[in-house]
Amino acid sequence: MILEETTTTVEQSFIEEGRRVVLTEAQAVLSLSEQIDKRFAKACELLLQCIQNQGRIVIIGMGKSGLIGRKIAATLASTGSPSIFVHPAEASHGDMGMITSNDTVIAISNSGETEEIITILPLIKRLGVPLIAMTGNTKSTIANCANVTLNVHVDKEACALGLAPTSSTTVTLVMGDALAITLLDARGFSAEDFALSHPGGRLGRRLLLKIDDIMHKGNDIPIVTQSACVKEALIEMTRCRLGMTAIVDENQQHIGLFTDGDLRRALDHNINISTTPIREVMTAGGRVIEKGLLAAEALRLMETHKINGLFVVDKNRHLIGALNMHDLLRAGVL
Repeated sequence: MILEETTTTVEQSFIEEGRRVVLTEAQAVLSLSEQIDKRFAKACELLLQCIQNQGRIVIIGMGKSGLIGRKIAATLASTGSPSIFVHPAEASHGDMGMITSNDTVIAISNSGETEEIITILPLIKRLGVPLIAMTGNTKSTIANCANVTLNVHVDKEACALGLAPTSSTTVTLVMGDALAITLLDARGFSAEDFALSHPGGRLGRRLLLKIDDIMHKGNDIPIVTQSACVKEALIEMTRCRLGMTAIVDENQQHIGLFTDGDLRRALDHNINISTTPIREVMTAGGRVIEKGLLAAEALRLMETHKINGLFVVDKNRHLIGALNMHDLLRAGVL
C-alpha cells in the first residue's frame, strides 16, 4: 500500500505565507498599470530624445532602490538604450563627472527624501540635465525637483511588518521594464540588435552565427560525380561522416545527394553497389541552402523538412560547403 504524503502544520504555514507574498506583489503590479499615463509618455519622450542626442540614461538610487536601479540600467543597456548606474553617495565624492549635459537622470527613491540624492540635485540642475523621479511619494523633495515624476506607490509591502522593501521594489522594477521595452519598440530595436548586445549568449549565437562560420569546406565536403557508383559514394560518405554525400555534374554544380536513407532503400532492392551508378539511386535535387545565410535559417529548414543535413551552394548552385544537425548543436544554435 502506498501512503500519501501529508502536509504538516508548519509546511502549510510556509505555503500560505509564500502565496500571500506573491498575491500581494501581484496586486501591486496590477495597480501600477493605472500609473502608465501622460507622465509616463513624457518620461519616454525625454529618454528617447536623450538617446537621439547621443546621451545616456543615468540611474541613481540608494540601498534596495540602488539595486533595482542597477537592474533597470542593465535592462536599458541590453535593449539598446545606453545606460549606466551612478551611486549617489559616490557622486558627491567625484562621480558626478560621470554625468554629462547630454544625459537624462532617473532618480529612484521610494520615500522621495533620500539624502544622498537630494545632496546632488543642485548639481544635476546646474548641468541642465532632465530629471525623472521614480518614487512612491509624489509630494516629496525629489518629486518636486523632477521634470517628470513616475508614481510607484504601493498600498502595502509584502513584508508582514510592512517594513522590508518588497512590493515597492517589485513595482519599481516593473516600471523600469515598462520604460525599457517602450523605448525598444519606439526605436525599432530588432532581435538582431539584441543579439549584438549579447554575442556570448545562446540568442547571439542563434541570430549572428552564419552558415559560412560552421560549414565543412574543401576536402571535408563529401562529393562524387554523377558517373560514380554507389560504392564510391558510400566510401565518400563514410570518409566525411556527415551521413550524406553530394552529387555534382561535370561543372561542379549540385544535382542531388545520397544519404543513409537512400542507401537503405537501395539495398532493399538488392542492388550491386559496385556497378550501380549513383545517379540511379540518388535523391535528385534535394534541399540546399545558399552561403551567407544565418545558421538559424539552416536549422529552421532542417526542422521544417525533417532532414539532418544540408549542402551549401552559391547562386549558381556550385557546391561550397556542407553541414548537419551535429554542427548546429556544437555551435550552440540548436
